Amino acid sequence: MGVKLVVAVTDTDWFETLRRQPGLEEVNFWSPSGSSFRALEPGELFLFKLHAPRNFIVGGGVFAYANTLPCSLAWEAFGLANGASTAVEMRQRIAKYRRKDPADRSDFPVGCRILTQPFFLAEHEWIPVPPSWSPNIVTFKTYDTEEAEGRHLWDLVGERWSTLSPTVVPEAARFGTPQLIRPRLGQGAFRILVTDIYDRRCVITQERTLPALEAAHIRPYGEGGEHEARNGLLLRRDIHSLFDAGYVTVTPDLRFEVSRRIREEFDNGRHYYALHGQHIRAPHDLSKRPDADVLSWHNEHRFRG
Repeated sequence: MGVKLVVAVTDTDWFETLRRQPGLEEVNFWSPSGSSFRALEPGELFLFKLHAPRNFIVGGGVFAYANTLPCSLAWEAFGLANGASTAVEMRQRIAKYRRKDPADRSDFPVGCRILTQPFFLAEHEWIPVPPSWSPNIVTFKTYDTEEAEGRHLWDLVGERWSTLSPTVVPEAARFGTPQLIRPRLGQGAFRILVTDIYDRRCVITQERTLPALEAAHIRPYGEGGEHEARNGLLLRRDIHSLFDAGYVTVTPDLRFEVSRRIREEFDNGRHYYALHGQHIRAPHDLSKRPDADVLSWHNEHRFRG
């Protein structure tokens, strides 16, 4: 079975902004229409080309995830990795493509295609689009490595990648049989993935106001935790702060516990104690539920008891 590759038309400003930023772990290739994207599965290749007449593939990345978000949350999750210098600039670009008033401050929904291990080619390494590419294509075209053009494209990308640092591109992507590449999720992808796994609801309070919700690492990234779904919980902002500070936790059997220290130190916490002992709202898919080992870590090393 072959591996698919997408070649998508990029906004030139997006490309130019991102290629000047070194060390990016992920980028958000956003669509101003907010349309869904199902052309790839995680681990396949997403490549981008410039607008005609510059018909060259100039970079790409490993496709990790796609969904639709208000542009404010896309900015909050990815910041400069959205290919814009500010949130205002990003909104203005979206308004331009939607043919809206540039002063329109609507929180436009945008389609997010999250790419990890992104790369940007020097001009002498740009890859001409395959012969079947049509000038009528305004979004993207899908190729398959079981077909001649798709396999040739895979090999060309592998050759370009071979000149990059091994920390940028995994060995699996360089040469040989096409295969899926495990995406290395960054902070932004982690946030979006956790948000969707929990159906955009706080696991404790069921709050659904997106700007009030945050993806919490159970074991912090800086202390050995990973940007992985099973190391995440979607929490209301105040509960996230308490969780990180150790005033609340979730036990390995998925119960919410509140430390007595809130009452002792702040003479407060009535709202939180009312939630003490309840089961969290966990995903039905067992493979996406919080890892019991990392929950134990939080109970033992962070929770104040």
